[in-house]
Amino acid sequence: MTTSLPYAVFGVTGRTGAAAADALLRAGQPVRVVVRDPAQGRQWAERGAEFAIADLTDADSMTRALDGVRGAYVVSPQQYDRDDLFEHADLIAATTARAAAAARVPRLVALSSVGADRESGTGWIGMNRMFEQRLGEAGVPVAFLRAAYFMENWTPMVGHAVRSSTLPTFLAPPERTIPMVATADVGSAAAALLQDEWTGHRIVTLAGPADYAPNDVAASVAATLGKRVDVAVLPEAQWPDALADARFSTAALAGFTEMTRGLNGSHIDIGSDPAAVAWKGPTPLEKVIAGLAGRQR
Repeated sequence: MTTSLPYAVFGVTGRTGAAAADALLRAGQPVRVVVRDPAQGRQWAERGAEFAIADLTDADSMTRALDGVRGAYVVSPQQYDRDDLFEHADLIAATTARAAAAARVPRLVALSSVGADRESGTGWIGMNRMFEQRLGEAGVPVAFLRAAYFMENWTPMVGHAVRSSTLPTFLAPPERTIPMVATADVGSAAAALLQDEWTGHRIVTLAGPADYAPNDVAASVAATLGKRVDVAVLPEAQWPDALADARFSTAALAGFTEMTRGLNGSHIDIGSDPAAVAWKGPTPLEKVIAGLAGRQR
């Protein structure tokens, strides 16, 4: 049985927000997608969703977008071309928290990351920690969904492997496995948390059905293409050149470097917070990588 009050979903132009909105609509739930431009909301309106226009740094528009909802999935998109990306992320976090409190949102699910429990040494993940801290002070029930390394993060490297039969990787050593998760499973988990009954604060870590290594990614690409694919570990000195096309700011590049060191050195660990409840998504890496390779071949 559904209610007339909608669930607000942010980030629908990205993978996890779109997956969350899709999961809620498929469950027969009313949805309000929150976008910056009306054009971004039209495809959702065609599926029966409402849409609201909001600027993530404007408390008034954010409060209006969150008014009268049953719950909300919130994200903090990170703008890696900005020199002040950490300060900007904190502004989005503070604005989201202020709006959620003003709108008296009954329940928030916030996209975060493994490693957000660490005080330092996590690079980009520090922005997720800010998000958690600001929302935790808002006085509304909130679940922090700490996702593992996105399987879709391999998209550019898989494209390179399709063209050259070599998979570059920043993660090392190439046989070492880490938790990874499909973004579709993140959205599904967010939708499930929104529809569940709970109060207070929750922390949920989300990984895939198994841990995976760069070697596993290469094997999946090879199986899709029907040819050998080798792994090439990029030494840290080559990271700036390898990332030049991403146009990262100096601060973003430094954040990426620190985060990747944390991943490679096990400082960022999905099991580091004893307060977290561990969930696993069903989508295997092989399915995601086969899809990426098939689209880029």
